[in-house]
Amino acid sequence: MNGTNKSPNVAIVGRPNVGKSELFNRLVGRKIAIVHDQPGITRDRISAVCTRGEQPFAVWDTGGVGGAGESELATQVRHAVEEAIRDSDLLLFLVDAKNGLSPLDQELARMLRKSQKPVVLVINKIDTEKHENLAVDFASLGFSESLSISAAHGRGISELIETIDQLLPSPSATDQSTVTRSQPLSIAIIGRPNVGKSSLINSIAHSERAIVSELPGTTRDSVDISCERNGQQFLFIDTAGIRRRGKQSSSVEVFSVMRAERSIRRADLCVLIVDLTMGVTAQDKRIAGLIQKARKAALVVLNKWDLMKPKRSERKMIAQLVDETRARIFFLDYAPVLIASALTGENIEKLFEFIGKIRRAARERIGTGVLNRLLRSAFAANPPPMISGRRLKLFYAAQASGNPQATVEPAEFILFVNEPRLLSETYRRYLEARIRKAKPYPGLPVILTCRPRQETRRK
Repeated sequence: MNGTNKSPNVAIVGRPNVGKSELFNRLVGRKIAIVHDQPGITRDRISAVCTRGEQPFAVWDTGGVGGAGESELATQVRHAVEEAIRDSDLLLFLVDAKNGLSPLDQELARMLRKSQKPVVLVINKIDTEKHENLAVDFASLGFSESLSISAAHGRGISELIETIDQLLPSPSATDQSTVTRSQPLSIAIIGRPNVGKSSLINSIAHSERAIVSELPGTTRDSVDISCERNGQQFLFIDTAGIRRRGKQSSSVEVFSVMRAERSIRRADLCVLIVDLTMGVTAQDKRIAGLIQKARKAALVVLNKWDLMKPKRSERKMIAQLVDETRARIFFLDYAPVLIASALTGENIEKLFEFIGKIRRAARERIGTGVLNRLLRSAFAANPPPMISGRRLKLFYAAQASGNPQATVEPAEFILFVNEPRLLSETYRRYLEARIRKAKPYPGLPVILTCRPRQETRRK
């Protein structure tokens, strides 16, 4: 696997609280990075594609270099910025006009000049023409390309995109075909804080693209990481750890939970990480419930196997742990369970095997004739219960055609019946079990959508 992005890369770098996340959101046209007046909020590298220029390019929002506090993370943040610089085709050096030139700006300028990459000095917080004279302080940094903008108000953003277009390398025909190629499979890595989500991403990507720390809550944004493996494109979303509502220590943590929940909704597949040393907790069950509610394809990874691995009876212990997990998260029973170690990389290959099985299952279909015979047999073997003196009747069934653009989606079946409300939850589960006996659909929710017979008469 390699972690390179096929589009040109543009990294936003600067000291803390100069507006990097605000500029990132402005360029990509979506509120992805968390914007907050507390310095040092962005600590991972966040990536998204900007399509506002002549060619698409990936924008990287990096952690602030030289931030005060949280000393354990300072070295890792600097390392992540240095890696972003190495991977980028163009650097946007963002400074704060209202705070003026600082020693940290000067230190970072020297760091950027050493990279020998094209640099655009972007002077932020020039909200009106009256503030233009504040930009003069930064002329001493000696960068030939310089622009004044206001990320908060959108001032100067069009000119910045034009400058980026001029300085980026022209895309080759190969690169352009790659950009327009099939959509990558988006995989959200979900779980409680400190269960090893970022470690798993690092093990997958073979690079320290996400910051790993023993401090819970290191990842506050949902970090998009593009990877390629055996010619297939993947977009891994490393989400902030989801805490119980009462355990969120600040407004930033509240935003993080909202972003994580949004990541579940926008992902094709959710990987729920559970800490083996703690077992399935009530919070793990709540997160599994969010995945089930969103009707997402799912996979459960029991992480930290390196801390549990026995010398004897390994198979027996694995079977026991998987059974216990399935019993605790019974409502997500369609999700395969994998035991792995993000730290040592054990069974990471199997993770991709499971993902491959789920992708193949999403393309499987049950023929209409086979489906109708299967369901009629199920109705005959176990008739639906009476509800308010009436019983559910099935007239016809077919598997939904699905979205041709989707990479992975649930197995949905349309049932034409006399009255949809007569399908009880218990009977729904019974029919789902009969369908899965014919085709297991591993990792995929099976959705039964009932339509009244009247709809068929109108057609």
